[in-house]
Amino acid sequence: MKKSNFVALIMGTVSGVLFALGMCMALLPEWNAFKEGVIFGAVGIVLGIITALIWCKMENKKLPKFSAKNVLRTIYAIVAVLVLGIGMCMCLVWGQIIGGTLIGLLGIIMLIALIPMIKGIK
Repeated sequence: MKKSNFVALIMGTVSGVLFALGMCMALLPEWNAFKEGVIFGAVGIVLGIITALIWCKMENKKLPKFSAKNVLRTIYAIVAVLVLGIGMCMCLVWGQIIGGTLIGLLGIIMLIALIPMIKGIK
């Protein structure tokens, strides 16, 4: 494993955990930690952006261009993750196992469809 990939793996994991923990803190009223959760989530997002910048610098790659295509791909990815999350909530929180499983599978399929959308089919 290259050094740049290892650094990105560690930093990406830490940023993802901070973001997820922050969202749990902010959105679960039982934890009573909304302000702290927002701070943790923001730190996770900032660390994720820093991770991408450091990885690009170590790999001598340019940042992705802001084009309509990339913006639409990003929006699609966000919607796909939200669909998967809704399916998980339906199963785990609301007790709707069948509907939640179907919606969760739809989210997974949408996320898998990102691969040919970004890399293309050859």
